[in-house]
Amino acid sequence: MTKQRIGLLFGSFNPVHVGHLILAEHFATRTDLSEVWFVVSPHSPFKAAADLLPDAQRLHMVQLAIAGNPRLRAEDIEFGLPRPSYTIATLDALRQRYPSHEFVLLMGADNVPGLPRWQESARLLAEVDIYVYPRPGVSLPSLDEFPRVRLIAAPLLNISATYIRESLRTGQSIRYLVPAAVEAELLK
Repeated sequence: MTKQRIGLLFGSFNPVHVGHLILAEHFATRTDLSEVWFVVSPHSPFKAAADLLPDAQRLHMVQLAIAGNPRLRAEDIEFGLPRPSYTIATLDALRQRYPSHEFVLLMGADNVPGLPRWQESARLLAEVDIYVYPRPGVSLPSLDEFPRVRLIAAPLLNISATYIRESLRTGQSIRYLVPAAVEAELLK
């Protein structure tokens, strides 16, 4: 029996924005993936926790953003794992919980050079397919040392959660940068 291939888009989603949604939809409809799951991370080892909105609020905003799209899903598995979150530990937990699925990592080209520094990187690179999407201004290094990494043509979007948070702090509009339901949640 062929396992269902699920793309995993990891992030703090602080907040989720249209760039995330466009990428997820692209991978869910233009690749061999059945679904894309937004893995909401409580704390990345590469980011400071101080700027994060509460975990439950970020998860709720992802749920609001993807409501009605059966190919997209919000996943909170990392909320119950030790912190900081490491991708390999999350993958192990997901494989245990969903043995009928095969997971594929989705990441921006800017993350590829750092892969060898990830927790248990050799195991990760040997066990998991990784689909990489381009990032504005980022040149992808040679993928020769990463045989399971594949570049996927996807829309180039230069939208960041940092820009959205700064816009909120300064009272600027975030309309069209996030779904209307997420904007309403952020402006409460």
